Amino acid sequence: MVAAAAFVAIFALAVPFPAIIAAAALIGFIGGRVAPDKFRTGGGHGPANRSFGPAIIDDDTPTPEHARFKWRRLLTVLALGGLLWFVPMVLLKTVFGWEHTLTQMGWFFTKAALLTFGGAYAVLPYVYQGAVGQYAWLTPAQMIDGLALGETTPGPLIMVVAFVGFVGGYLKAVVGPDSLFLGGAVAAGLVTWFTFLPSFIFILAGGPLVETTHNELKLTAPLTAITAAVVGVILNLALFFGYHVLWPAGFAGSFDWISAAIALGAAVALIGFKRNVIHVILGCAVLGLLLKTAIA
Repeated sequence: MVAAAAFVAIFALAVPFPAIIAAAALIGFIGGRVAPDKFRTGGGHGPANRSFGPAIIDDDTPTPEHARFKWRRLLTVLALGGLLWFVPMVLLKTVFGWEHTLTQMGWFFTKAALLTFGGAYAVLPYVYQGAVGQYAWLTPAQMIDGLALGETTPGPLIMVVAFVGFVGGYLKAVVGPDSLFLGGAVAAGLVTWFTFLPSFIFILAGGPLVETTHNELKLTAPLTAITAAVVGVILNLALFFGYHVLWPAGFAGSFDWISAAIALGAAVALIGFKRNVIHVILGCAVLGLLLKTAIA
């Protein structure tokens, strides 16, 4: 129900993603008190068929000293993390001004980093709206190409932000028209910094706190509801991708039957024949290259 409500909210009602996350957390907080059995995590995978012996680190392993929560350590991490964000942002504003592309990239991707509940698939529509619609750092076709490239490379899909930064810095000539590649490289590095810095702060500051909250329903129930909401948001992203791939010029334009056939074939290979994802991606890439060559 939470996932369905999140999908309707973001797809039909255009409710901001942060509001959906906040509402899901509130539902989880209340639900954990009213119906705790519905908001408990775990238990979905069933018992294991085989035992591989005790784990090196399991739920019964004592928490190491560096992972124990301490107020002094928390404040130190927050202070250092804040400086690592504040100093570069002040320098960008001082040197380039607030409206400059590099400054706006730092600010925008800081906000994006704070919204990555559920990973890249949940926050990418927000990145698309800002990078393409609001700032025009790249075109819709370039954004889709970046997402496709991100799916073919190791690592998290959120690394597509480096692609967005490079293309935006290159096209906007952020360090001058004679140094386009350097401008793209600088923008890509800056975007990567401001996207991942909050993650490291959250891990180092929040890790010890999480270790002290095992089986604390009042804290885990909101996260359970947020996870459910993210499922609905990811469904919205699937439709978002489908719209821009199958109707590249909008609904007023023509339907891309070739892309539809490739998508259907990929779905049949993955779901029906349980083929390896890497093999499917490579097969689709080769097919696209052959079709492009034949058309040309």
